[in-house]
Amino acid sequence: MKPFTRIAVIVFSIVSLLHFLRLVFQWQIVFNGIVVPLWLSLIGFLMAGLLAFMLYREAKGPGKIDIR
Repeated sequence: MKPFTRIAVIVFSIVSLLHFLRLVFQWQIVFNGIVVPLWLSLIGFLMAGLLAFMLYREAKGPGKIDIR
């Protein structure tokens, strides 16, 4: 896996994890005086996780599964 691809997978995974933690612990985010709803973190969790997974699979190629 190329270094940039590896970094992108890690960043997307961290973003997905943070959205998941926000959902679990129900952390409140206030942006410019407006409370950001929790359902946006559900979308963020799913999208970032899906992007990380798809990028990882694309980098490995068809039929190659390696967890290193």
